[in-house]
Amino acid sequence: MSSTVNKHKSARWGSLLPLAALVLAACGGGPGDGPVAPVQGITKIVFDTVNSEKVTFAGATFGTGGAVGTYEKVRGTAYGQIDPNDPKNQVIADITLAQKSPVTGFVEYSVDFFILKPSDLSKGAHKVFYEAPNRGGKQYGGFAGMTGNANNPGAGGAADINSTANYPAFLLNKGYTLVWSGWDAEPMSSTAVDLVKAVLPLAKNPDGSAITGPMYEYIVNDNATTKCAATYYSPADTDPAKATLTKRQSMTDTPILVPAASWAWGGPSTCSTSSTSTNSNSIAFKDGSAFQQSWIYELNYTARDPYVATVGFAAMRDFMSFLRNAKADSSGTANPMAGDIKSVATWTNSQPARLFNDYVWLGFNQAIDGTKVFDGHLNYIGGGNGLGINYRFAQVGRTERNRQNHIAQTEGVFPFSYTSTTDSLTGKTDGRNVRCTASNTCPKVMNLYSANELWVKSGSLLTTHPNTGADLVEPDNVRNYLVSSGPHGSGATSTTSSPASSNSQFGSQVDALPLHRALWVAMDEWISAGTAPPASANPSVAGGTATFVPTNTAYTALGIGAVPQADVGYPNIPATMNKYSGLVTVRNYWNFGPDYSKGILANIPAIPTGSFYKVSVPKTDAYGNDLAGIRLPEIVAPVGTSSGWALRPAAFGGKADGLDGAEGAGQFVPFAMDDASKVAGDARPSLTGLYGTKAAFVAARVAAASALKARRLLLDVDQAAYATNAAKAITVAPNPYYPGAYSYSAFSLP
Repeated sequence: MSSTVNKHKSARWGSLLPLAALVLAACGGGPGDGPVAPVQGITKIVFDTVNSEKVTFAGATFGTGGAVGTYEKVRGTAYGQIDPNDPKNQVIADITLAQKSPVTGFVEYSVDFFILKPSDLSKGAHKVFYEAPNRGGKQYGGFAGMTGNANNPGAGGAADINSTANYPAFLLNKGYTLVWSGWDAEPMSSTAVDLVKAVLPLAKNPDGSAITGPMYEYIVNDNATTKCAATYYSPADTDPAKATLTKRQSMTDTPILVPAASWAWGGPSTCSTSSTSTNSNSIAFKDGSAFQQSWIYELNYTARDPYVATVGFAAMRDFMSFLRNAKADSSGTANPMAGDIKSVATWTNSQPARLFNDYVWLGFNQAIDGTKVFDGHLNYIGGGNGLGINYRFAQVGRTERNRQNHIAQTEGVFPFSYTSTTDSLTGKTDGRNVRCTASNTCPKVMNLYSANELWVKSGSLLTTHPNTGADLVEPDNVRNYLVSSGPHGSGATSTTSSPASSNSQFGSQVDALPLHRALWVAMDEWISAGTAPPASANPSVAGGTATFVPTNTAYTALGIGAVPQADVGYPNIPATMNKYSGLVTVRNYWNFGPDYSKGILANIPAIPTGSFYKVSVPKTDAYGNDLAGIRLPEIVAPVGTSSGWALRPAAFGGKADGLDGAEGAGQFVPFAMDDASKVAGDARPSLTGLYGTKAAFVAARVAAASALKARRLLLDVDQAAYATNAAKAITVAPNPYYPGAYSYSAFSLP
């Protein structure tokens, strides 16, 4: 690693060392006073006065008639420490080996924080919206009606309020305080600005020497220009001959060895110095060539210096507890939220949703003083998976899908559900609610997940028994909702864009953001008034809306399977338009090695055991749209087939067998305009055949939206928007995968 990175590492760790002395002084320790026990939690906050703003959004006011007033931006760094002997912290893998203060024996950390709060807290709602950053970034913009620089809201002034959104400044107009704090020390781009990060301790051997262990990196670049790949950790030995690098075009190909003489650690195109991580490295080819587009490169090596990743959970717990309960830090710096907060709910998207699954499971919703930290979690697209954080050499930024980090993931392991179950494969009885139930600190939980999670992440395990696939009875504090036919994210209702480069189709039409807003309001009512939220909506094999995933196909050892088309009920669509391969994730029970229970992985990738969990995927209606879950108007009154799965074209690694997925993408295959223009073999109706007139189509969309509002699944303005949007002309742009009959802009009849 370069000397620049080593200097940076020394500076960052050095900044934490004065905390112990500061805490002792603040607690009154001094000559003749005797020893004073150190305190746990946040000990010091330092405000970033340069990047904070007493009045942000250029003085815009919020709330009805401006009742909430202006907002203030508060940025800074919080420093904290935890006692490794506290039972609440002993769940952390390698906590006994974490670097400690020589004065207190406590484990220290620091985190960035970012707060948007009413300038006059008395005018606010006294409620907090908390978002755990996704790889350092904020993702709340589409949900919250914000635009501009997502990672520094307010920097663009009033223009950062999305005036074209159905609910501009959704949260600010309700008077919420918005909070982000760091938890993640993974490699991120050092050129990115306004990321919210954490500095976490390394694990060291008792004699202070470096801990080493097996490491695996999965590298795919969907371009032909990338020449350098950052690795999570530095190697114990930078001789390429001590590592193994392979490549393959498709998951089902046999890996090809890349000669050790052809590549180097920190090579000529090094990118290690562009990472925020202080203990990462990089690989590159000696001749300066790029990685082959969309090929899968796999690197096995011995790594050194793991950071203790789960300390990030303790940091999140402690910072939010500080904001809720403290008046000031140990040196008297005032808590900017002192005495204001009555409730805290989280909203998460993707990685942080998996984070909160593990956060609750590992018991971190109990603060050091025993109180509850978060009152509710609205988790989006986490499914039944965790973060894969509580391990030595954690890689929390990795995530698995059909073709992405598929055989070395630690996120899809038991337990999967908030309901306690006994798993015959591990012999364990567990559930994500177990620890918080024992401490009476369970939050309200809404798990909102898409069809993509079911196809590529075995998401049915959130709501079904891992061994039998039977439907589970969910705990009273939990609701689970499938977004029917949805992608990993939110789709666009427009069909005017070209398909994504690594997706052979248009993206899924399903836009879940209106559903988020309605469920956020329902969550607030559940927390503040005890009003029961909308009923759960999940697929079920017993209910006839799901089918089991086979585990006897050719590539189950790779976690890849195929569901027969007839089992799903997916309609016949000509191969010139859409390929159905049934590609699905098979959830293996992996052998990670003898010390897995300690968070130490001897086998990485893990070894298949030949045993599998019982997972299922949704069945579809005659149009190819999911039967189960919350069926948004674009599914109830469709203009085509939306799916939670999608396949790669050949240019991006796809093969004729259809066993290379487009990861988190869903797809959309339009209906023909009329029966005369339908391609032979398309079993689906045309638009005019299905609706007759545009007016009938609009009426169908309006009825679907009204039904959802009656179930408290849409808010007023979002409901009205479905009618407005349905009245617009339906346009399908030319697509290289479709015949011309499926490109049109004429379905705008009265």
